[in-house]
Amino acid sequence: MGLEIFQSGLAIGRDALHAGDVSTAVDIFQRLAATTPSDPEARYWLASALLAAGDAQAAAGAMDDARILHALPLAAARGADLARCKEDAAYANDIATRLYAQNHVAMSGVVRALALSAGEISADGLLSYGLALQHQGRAEDACQVFRAAAENFPSAQLHQFLLFPQLFCDDGEARYAAEARDWARLYARAPSPAPFGNPARKGRKLRIGYLAPNFAGTQLRQFVRPLFESHDPQAVEVVLYPARAETEAGQWPSSVAIHPIGELSDSQAAALIRRDGIDVLADCWGHTAGSRLPLVALRPAPVQVAWINFVQTTGLEQVDYVLHADADRPIPTEGLFTESIWTIGPVFNVFRPSDGRLPPAPTPAVARGQVTFGSFNHPAKLNDHVLDTWAAILRAAPAGRLLLKYSYFIDPVLQRVTQARFAARGVAPERIVFAGHSTGEAYHQAFAEVDLMLDTWPAPGSTTTLEALSNGVPVLSLDGPEPSLTGAYARAMLEASGLHELVASSPQDFVARALDLTADPARLDALRARVRPGFEGGGCCDAAGLARRLEAPSSQPMPTGPRGSSRTAPGGCRSTPPPAATRPPTTAP
Repeated sequence: MGLEIFQSGLAIGRDALHAGDVSTAVDIFQRLAATTPSDPEARYWLASALLAAGDAQAAAGAMDDARILHALPLAAARGADLARCKEDAAYANDIATRLYAQNHVAMSGVVRALALSAGEISADGLLSYGLALQHQGRAEDACQVFRAAAENFPSAQLHQFLLFPQLFCDDGEARYAAEARDWARLYARAPSPAPFGNPARKGRKLRIGYLAPNFAGTQLRQFVRPLFESHDPQAVEVVLYPARAETEAGQWPSSVAIHPIGELSDSQAAALIRRDGIDVLADCWGHTAGSRLPLVALRPAPVQVAWINFVQTTGLEQVDYVLHADADRPIPTEGLFTESIWTIGPVFNVFRPSDGRLPPAPTPAVARGQVTFGSFNHPAKLNDHVLDTWAAILRAAPAGRLLLKYSYFIDPVLQRVTQARFAARGVAPERIVFAGHSTGEAYHQAFAEVDLMLDTWPAPGSTTTLEALSNGVPVLSLDGPEPSLTGAYARAMLEASGLHELVASSPQDFVARALDLTADPARLDALRARVRPGFEGGGCCDAAGLARRLEAPSSQPMPTGPRGSSRTAPGGCRSTPPPAATRPPTTAP
């Protein structure tokens, strides 16, 4: 088939799909795919048409074919010997690793599959393949690969990778909670600890320990720096437990002690924390790679809390609390937590924006005459429910465009797959534009390109939302229709900034608010002018307030309630204290 005829056929099929004549579009794209066996474009469009027709299984097959046909020539153009990849598993793994390091996750996944097909089955290979799938947003596929890895190469570290992608699947919170409990059953069992020797609290400082492999060199820095600087050294003693001291040297107030534990076993590190007399140990890393949760399972402190990096359960009975913000309605947590929920005020963390923010500027639609919606969230968060809602906005605002920015969106295969998913929902590919990772002025300039950020659910933005607000960009989030802790977290960030109108109660309300907010560029510009001052003057920047709330429970009694519940009064969530050592327990609960 000649190129001109092929392009004409694609255009006719696109027109049919856009007009809602899905069966005609499917027929056209099937014939084009059959007559151009090496061309991915017909298969991308076939996948879009099949998705629109409701045939998810056939669409998945067409999309897989399109990925392979697209990825392999691109890999070859980057120096890969495709024939060798099919026969030499070690070589294919090396190529896949290089592509992954360049953020070409879809290309990497295709080549990694060749290595697996060639018989190279290893823990590292399965882990890398699962991550490549996860970073494309293929959560169910990633879960299958991680489960195979965990079953064939059992280890605490490998098994933890199976947890996170559960959150992006249907019924994700329940699936994640079940997997976290299974992980704890396998890898976090520990004998009852010896009695604690912490002296009575009266007349002494509260000793708080923070646990993470690296504080200063990770995203944690933006959250913990304002808090560590605001802790009252007359009221508390703060000890950090990173992997290495050099990552933290010179980064924190002189009152903050650094006790590295990277070279210590779990039992040795637990003994150190006990000798330090820590009253409250806050794990800031959760089940992320580098986790020391097996150490936490040894109960080195009388009170143990999970904070920041995960708002879900750790699965450990030895963790007493997960910190969350107050909520104005009861949130069901039955079966989702082994811990209790400690609500700590209007926000449960604070944030310091990255350096180099540009001066406030008008919303870009004023000058451009076109609304740009945006999302700087991880591609894994772009599930079908989110895309259904975003596509409804774009269909109702036909002059608008959507900017997706993340390091993995540099991959042309991931770009085209994402466009095909939107095309199935009636949005032309050219209306979805992409940007990769950037730093410095270019990073901050990217916010100046966006009129309204669109959040994701059930895994909302955190750092991405806070960075957008700090750069003056409004972020539309969802809390509903059913109450959830993740929805409450998204709401808390916005309401703490005085931006109540940016919280939608349902996907339908999300669409209506997005269209209303962007209908009048002058009104949108007035909203934008409120965002940065609201953020800077609100709870997200009130480090002193959070520090005082965290320190205050040292003089309050232990609340009551069953594990897995919210320590709150009926009818809503109120700030309630943990059992922070007015009467330190002599044995673990």
